[in-house]
Amino acid sequence: MTPTHDSSFPPLPPESGEPPTAQQRLATRIRTYFLTGLVVAGPVVVTLWLTWTFVTWVDDLVRPLIPIVYRPETYMPVKIPGLGLILAFVILTTLGFLTANFVGRKFVELGEMLLERMPIVRPLYRGLKQVFETVFSKNGSTFRTVGLVEFPAPGMWSLVFLSTPPSADIVSRLPPEEHVSVFLPCTPNPTTGFFFYLPRREIIELPDVPVEDAAKLIMTAGMVQPGGSPAQNRDLAALAAKARAAQAARVDAAE
Repeated sequence: MTPTHDSSFPPLPPESGEPPTAQQRLATRIRTYFLTGLVVAGPVVVTLWLTWTFVTWVDDLVRPLIPIVYRPETYMPVKIPGLGLILAFVILTTLGFLTANFVGRKFVELGEMLLERMPIVRPLYRGLKQVFETVFSKNGSTFRTVGLVEFPAPGMWSLVFLSTPPSADIVSRLPPEEHVSVFLPCTPNPTTGFFFYLPRREIIELPDVPVEDAAKLIMTAGMVQPGGSPAQNRDLAALAAKARAAQAARVDAAE
């Protein structure tokens, strides 16, 4: 049976003028099958490895807090992974439940009052608390929208993530127009980049492009494009036309 070709896997190289020998055909088939297996198994293996690493890391942090008599491996010949992760989930959920009532809030306020009296710990705690509240808040708007910015030169467009609005102290020192906090990630590591304030009129928002797709686009240096269907390609073409129109409008305004 002749195997069918799938466009998602590496194709066979085109035939040259001379017919390939049996050894060349065999080598080509082996290479194609190897790359196909790599494409199929690679994401699965990496995902399992990252999951196992995270579970093991949490277990190593929480397991020393569990008395030996309560650990399953004390009575079983094997070590059960994930016990620390389950315990951490239960503890954090219980802590959130207790904090939601009146008595729990009073204990939290007492702890914060003690931390506020410590000169070195106070700024560290304030900064970390603000970061966690912003990132994990249900109403937070951090990195919820993708946009296009003309950077680093005219005619060159970069993907940015729109962050929270600037504070009142910063707004009072910016030019009198609406500004937006944006983060410009670098390729292939989107955790590094540039943060700056930019007038909203210079940003082309892309509400139809999810943040996850934009991150994949940046990490793969454009090799993994968002979507790929004809309808999504038409949307991307429309966004490009919109970007060109915005650029032409700015040129006309400057003249």
